[in-house]
Amino acid sequence: MRQFAKPALALVDSMRSAAAEQPAQAIAFGGAPGSNSHQAAMQFAPDALPLPCFSFEDALEAVENGAAGCAMIPIENSQHGRVADIHFLLPESGLSIVAEHFMRITHCLMALGKGPFEAAYSHPQALGQSHKFLSDRGIVGLSHADTAGAAAFVAESGKPDVAAIAPSLAADLYGLEIVEREVEDAPDNTTRFVVLAKDALDPASLAGAQAMTTFIFEVKNIPAALYKALGCFATNGVNMTKLESYQKGASFAATQFFADIEGAPGEARVDAALEELAFQTNGVRLLGSYAQVRKRG
Repeated sequence: MRQFAKPALALVDSMRSAAAEQPAQAIAFGGAPGSNSHQAAMQFAPDALPLPCFSFEDALEAVENGAAGCAMIPIENSQHGRVADIHFLLPESGLSIVAEHFMRITHCLMALGKGPFEAAYSHPQALGQSHKFLSDRGIVGLSHADTAGAAAFVAESGKPDVAAIAPSLAADLYGLEIVEREVEDAPDNTTRFVVLAKDALDPASLAGAQAMTTFIFEVKNIPAALYKALGCFATNGVNMTKLESYQKGASFAATQFFADIEGAPGEARVDAALEELAFQTNGVRLLGSYAQVRKRG
C-alpha cells in the first residue's frame, strides 16, 4: 500500500497543508517526516516548506505538477552505492538538477522495547549500511519504503520484538526509544543528494564558479565505443567524476551511461568535449549544470 503508517499521517497532513498554501516554497522529498531526505531538505533550505511524499517518484511528480518548487533526492551513498535510480527517474520527469548536497548519515536502532529483536525494518540502503551491526546481533533486516516510515510502522505495530533503523529524529516523532546510536558500519557514511527543479540553471550563472554537469549518453554498439566516448573528455582536459552504465530495453544492445563532469557548457573545453561526444555516440542528454559543493578526488 502506498500510504504512510498512522503515526506519521498527522504530520504528513500538516506539512502537506502548509506546502499547498505556498507551493513555490515547498521542497518535496521521498519518505515520512524524520527521514534522512527530510533532514537533508531542511539543511539545504531551512526556510523551505517540507513536503513528504511516499516515494522518490512521487516527490518528482510533486515538482512536475507544481505542488513543490523543487525536490531533494538521494542518489548515491559512500558506503552502499546507488540510492535512487536517477538515470531512469530524471529523464522521464523532464526536471533538471540545479544543486547538490552532501549529508553525513547516522542511523539509530529504535523500538518500543529494549530487545532482543527478531527483525529491524528500514530502507534497503540503511539496512546495507548497517549490515555488519545487524548480522553480529542476529537481527534480520526487513525492507521498508523509507527509514522514518519504518519507525512509524514499528510504532504502529505495537510489537516490542521488532525495531527500526532510522534517524534519531524519527524516534522523537513516533515515540520510540533509541536502543543504540551510530549503528552504521562506516564512521564516514555520507549520502549525496541532488535538488531537482522544472527550470535548469543557466550555465552562464555559474561562470567563475566550480561547476558540475550531469548527463546521460548512449554508446554505439561497435568495438571501442566507450573508449572513443571517454576520449572526448581526456583530450579536452575535462575531469569525469562519475560514470555508471545501465541497459536500455531488453535487447541488451543499447548501453547508456550516467555521468558527472567538472565544468559546465559555456567553457570551451566542456563545449568541445560534449560536441565530440555527440559525434561519437547515439545521443547525449544534459540533465543539469550546478555549483560543485565538494571537490572530487
